[in-house]
Order: sequence, then structure tokens, then C-alpha cells
Amino acid sequence: MASIDLAKRAYDHGWRLDPIVRSLLDTDFYKLLMLQLIWRRFRDAPVTFSVINRTTSVRLAEEVDEAELRAQLDHARSLRFTNRELIWLGGNTFYGVKSIFSPDFLAWLADYRLPDYDLSRGADGQFRLEFSGSWADVTLWEIPALSILNELRSRRALRRMGRFELDILYSRAKTKLWSKIERLRQLEPLALSDFGTRRRHGFLWQGWCVEALKEGLGGAFIGTSNVLLAMNNDLEAIGTNGHELPMVLAAMAGEDKAALRAAPYRVLEEWRAAYDGNLLIALPDAFGTQAFLDDAPDWLADWKGFRPDSAPPIEGGEIIMKWWASKGRDPRERLLVLADGLDVDGIEAAHAHFKGRVRTSFGWGTNLTNDFRDCAPVEAPGTAAPVAGLQGDAGGGSPGGETVGQRRKGHRRPGRDRTLSAGVRRGGPGTSGRACLIRNR
Repeated sequence: MASIDLAKRAYDHGWRLDPIVRSLLDTDFYKLLMLQLIWRRFRDAPVTFSVINRTTSVRLAEEVDEAELRAQLDHARSLRFTNRELIWLGGNTFYGVKSIFSPDFLAWLADYRLPDYDLSRGADGQFRLEFSGSWADVTLWEIPALSILNELRSRRALRRMGRFELDILYSRAKTKLWSKIERLRQLEPLALSDFGTRRRHGFLWQGWCVEALKEGLGGAFIGTSNVLLAMNNDLEAIGTNGHELPMVLAAMAGEDKAALRAAPYRVLEEWRAAYDGNLLIALPDAFGTQAFLDDAPDWLADWKGFRPDSAPPIEGGEIIMKWWASKGRDPRERLLVLADGLDVDGIEAAHAHFKGRVRTSFGWGTNLTNDFRDCAPVEAPGTAAPVAGLQGDAGGGSPGGETVGQRRKGHRRPGRDRTLSAGVRRGGPGTSGRACLIRNR
């Protein structure tokens, strides 16, 4: 990957189709872990996932060619898991566990393909892109859909640039990243991983970033969330679970208030029944961190750690540490996975704040794989940040119904929680979904 001339490749785009998604493993590892649980416990639950653009000033349907988008989506649908990929998944050790993916699940993956999509253009200059079907079939569309939209927008911006402008762009971006790596080298101890797949500038650029981190940080770079890059670079695949699970189960609860309140904790019970050890990392913020902790079962305090994903790292970490202490647990024996909007300044500050008080691991996303700010000789629209996001629509109630977050009044901290204004809606053709929005950060 490091030997690829990124500027020349961007300039020479003359082939019929340069695939953005090259493999079904070009996804986040937590999607596969969650998929195995979904397939085993909830595979037939009907869902609809919708790609949305919350940056309404960017008229995505006017920036991205619809024919190109369809070609990329169709190519992604043509992909299958290869024998090599399935053997690697089945025989590798993840988080210290051999054969974490069961033979029957891998046999199902061997015949898997992404389901069909529904694409149209709205009068507001935005695409309407939806994926409907069983939860097990639809969930893997999340990462490819976001990657395709974001990279097509990046490619359009790059087409406006000359050969030497592209060379300068990538040279500056490489220098910028390496200067960040040099700062991170000063932090000891450090555990850092790449979390930048869905927000990346492009697959090849993400690959360069991963190789740079591997060489520049050595053992402090503990892996990547991108399964394909983990396999190709002999790295640990990183990731546990996401907001999708509790939001789906909350939507499935319908009007049952007790089931709705219990949904986030039922997810944890299902998770610990499927996985254990190093994979026991809790995500507390789907409907509000403090409310989640107030009702959390005592056994959760014995899990390895938490990923406070919707609060500033120091603020979110302190809330979790206070909760551990209230349960009589020593935070120094627990792990905080910090990954919300981080760049080097934030990593340095959180590292200094928590050093010696709790173990930390940092997931570096957008500001790793899509930081081209001030790198272009003449800034081209679309070179700086991604815009697309995903929300899940849920059925089981009246159309146009309230969000699950609204129904869990008192179980949601306003402002930064991932439900935001999207949430999982009752109304629509399925049961459940996801509300992880990619915003400019």
C-alpha cells in the first residue's frame, strides 16, 4: 500500500469501474461480531436502514453522479466472502479467543450477499438510499454504503485537481499524519487503533494510514477496526459492539415499557452469553449514559471496560470511573476505550488525565483517515470531510411515530447521545435500526 502513488492513481481514473469496496471484509470488525449474534438470535427481524445526509448545505445528489453510485452499489452486491477470507475468520485468534466465529455461521457467510437497495433523488438535492430485509441480511450494508458515498464525493473533488496539485495534496496529508505520529510516540504507555473506516477519504488512503501507524508506533498501534486491512497487514481486528443492538431491541419492545427500559441490559446479557473475556466492553450511551448507569446490573461492573462514545473523553471517562468506584471496583483494573471525535490534542489530554488512574485505549477515526484540512493547494469542496450517515427505521407501530429515544424519556441525555434527532422510529417497514450519524468534526 505504501508503494502506491496515490496522486497518480487519482489522476489516472480512466477505467470503467474502480471499486471502492473490494471485499465484504472491508468493514468494521464489530459488524461481524454483532452479525453473528444477530444471526443466531434475531436473524429474521425485518429492518430498513436509511442513508441520510445531515449536512443539508451539501446537496449530495448534485455532487455524486447517480450512475456512478449505482455502479458502486451493484459492485458491492456482486461480492462474496472468499475461501481465503473465511479460513482466516475461522482459524484466526481474535481478542485471545480461537475460532470465535462458529462453523455454522461461517457456512452461512459463504452464501451471503448484500441484499438489494432502493435509490432515488429528492427535490432537496439529497439521495434517498434504503436497504430493507431481515436484520441479518441488511446490517452489513452500513459500512459499504457510507464508504461508497463518502469516497465518491472525495473522488469528484479530486477530479478538479491537476496532477501536481494532487501530488501536493497527498504529500501534505502524509506529512501532517506523520507529524501526529511523532507526537503520539511520546505517550507511554499508549494503546491506539484505527477506527476510521466509515469516515475515510478512501480505501487506499486508509491503508496508507494503517501502514504508517504500524511502522511509526510499533507495538503502541494495537490494530484496526477494518477487517480486510487487519488480515492484509497481520494486525489485530479491533471492535466489540455498537449502538445498533440496543436501538433495535428497544424498537422491538413496542409499547411494552418494561421491555423498552430493559432493552440496553438485555443486549448485554445476550452479548455475554455469546462472548466473554476481552470482548466484554459496554457501550452505555445509546439512550443516555447516566440513566444507563443508574439502572445497570451489578455484574456489569465486572466487565473489562466501557466505551463512553458520546461525551468528551475526559468527561465521559470520569462518569464511568465514578460508577466503578460506587460499585467497589478499582478503575485501575478496568479499561476505557475512548473514540469520540479524537485527534492528537484530545488523545494527549486524555492520556495525561487518566494516566495511572485507569487503563486507556484510543480509537482514532475521522481525524486519522480523512484529515485533509489545509492540504489542498486550492481547497476543493469535498476534500475536507465526509457527510453521509445512517439511520434505522423501525416498524411495529403507527407511521410517523415518536423515536425510541423520546419514548425512553428520562433515559436519554440531551445533546451528544447518538440517538440525536434520528433515533429508531416506529413507523416504516421493519423492526429496528441504527442512528450513527457521520458529521463534520
